[in-house]
Amino acid sequence: MPVKIGVIAIQGNVAEHVSALEKALAERGERGEVVLIKHQGFVADCDALAIPGGESTTIGRLMQREGIGEEIVTAVEVHDIPILGTCAGLVLLATTGDAGIARTGQPLLGVMDITVKRNAFGRQRESFEILLSMSILEEPFPAVFIRAPAITRTGEDVTVLATVEGQIVAAQQGKVLALAFHPELTEDRRLHHYFLDLV
Repeated sequence: MPVKIGVIAIQGNVAEHVSALEKALAERGERGEVVLIKHQGFVADCDALAIPGGESTTIGRLMQREGIGEEIVTAVEVHDIPILGTCAGLVLLATTGDAGIARTGQPLLGVMDITVKRNAFGRQRESFEILLSMSILEEPFPAVFIRAPAITRTGEDVTVLATVEGQIVAAQQGKVLALAFHPELTEDRRLHHYFLDLV
């Protein structure tokens, strides 16, 4: 049966995730489709979800306004579907945030037992790319960090997958995968394959 992967398409690196997921499905020889989710009523039909990077406050508020946020929480907590959050998506998965997140009234989904800090590595001009060692990959991953967040606290059910300068930049709780960087901006699709393995 074909899988259906939903990409939250409100704002951010939507097209890049769609392309990476479509290429990964093709490489696996699997039938499936990647669909854009802009309004409520579509999350329940998906076998997995991706929340791209972008501006987390904007994405969070629009998801809340459209009723998508509640659907995502139900999909994860009731149906245990895999979800991938990258950069801003990582922020949105968290249960709690730093003072900056509290100040903006940033809506959070609370589906992963982590606390996050936005812009943990600085602003746009401090963006960088490194070969990142990850516990789930045999070879380092070319990770692109753009105004990246970091995880400052993890619950007991959360597994840390990678750190940079002592800061947690990748973690997993069950089928929820949080990455502070942008795997969709490289031609290396190992992390998208890892995500699809969770489906």
